[in-house]
Amino acid sequence: MEPFNAAAIQFTSGDDIAENITRLTPLVEEAVAQGATLVMTPENIFYMRREGTARMEDVPMLAHPGVLWAQEVAKRHGIWLHIGSIRAREAGMEKPFNRSLLISPEGAITATYDKIHLFDVTLADGNRYLESSQAVPGEQAVTAALPSAVLGFSICYDLRFPALYQALSARGATLLTVPSAFTRPTGEAHWHTLLRARAIENACYVIAPAQCGAHPGGRETYGHSLIIDPWGEVLAEASAEQPEVLIAPIDPSRVARARAQVPVLEHRRAIR
Repeated sequence: MEPFNAAAIQFTSGDDIAENITRLTPLVEEAVAQGATLVMTPENIFYMRREGTARMEDVPMLAHPGVLWAQEVAKRHGIWLHIGSIRAREAGMEKPFNRSLLISPEGAITATYDKIHLFDVTLADGNRYLESSQAVPGEQAVTAALPSAVLGFSICYDLRFPALYQALSARGATLLTVPSAFTRPTGEAHWHTLLRARAIENACYVIAPAQCGAHPGGRETYGHSLIIDPWGEVLAEASAEQPEVLIAPIDPSRVARARAQVPVLEHRRAIR
C-alpha cells in the first residue's frame, strides 16, 4: 500500500448551514491543492450551537445541504471526504444520531458511524452539557477500507473509552479519526494525552480535526487539531483559535513498523 497525504481541517462552525459551507469550501480546496487525497472535518461541521439555546440542526441525511455539497466536492476533486458529524434522524425516531459520514471520490456515501458515547457532563466551571437531550447513541463500531488504510470511526467524547479503539484496531483499523468539539477545560487537561494514548495503544495513525473558538449560544471549543503517527509522534498541530488546514503523510509501513516493535495487538488478552 502506498503512502498518501491526509488533511485535518480545523473550523469554527456557527448556526447557519449555508454560511458554514461557504467558509469551509476554500479550506477543502486548500487541502486538495496541498495534495491531500483524504480530507477530514470536525464534529458538528455544518451546525454548531450550544445545546438548549436553540433547535439543533436536524435535516434528513440524504437531503442535508452539507451532505449534498460534500458529495459534489468529493467527486469534483476525486478525494475521500470525511464529514466529522451531522445530526441525522431516521424515520420514526424522536431524536437524531450524531453521525459521521465517509464520502468516496465518486461522491458516494460509503460508510456512516453514529456516536456511541454522548457528552452528558457538568464541568468544574459550572458549565453543563447534555448531548443526550439532542441525540440518541449509536451501538456499532465501524471501519471502512480506503486504498491504503482502514479507517476506524469515532467522535469526540468516544475518545475517553479505549475499548472502542481496541475493537476498531482488532477489526483492522490502521487510521483512527476523532472529529471533535472539545470544551476548553477538558481540552487543556486531556486532549493531547488521550489522542497520543489511542495512537500508541493501537499502533495507529490518529487524525483529530477539531472545532475552535467561540460559537453561538456561548459554546467555546479548544482547537489544537492533531495528526499523530502510530508511535505517538505529533506530525501536525493547529493553533487554538483559527480555522486552518493540517497536512501530513500517512505511510502504511509506519504502522507495520510500530506493531513489529511493540506487538500490542498480538499480546491483548481477554480480561475476565
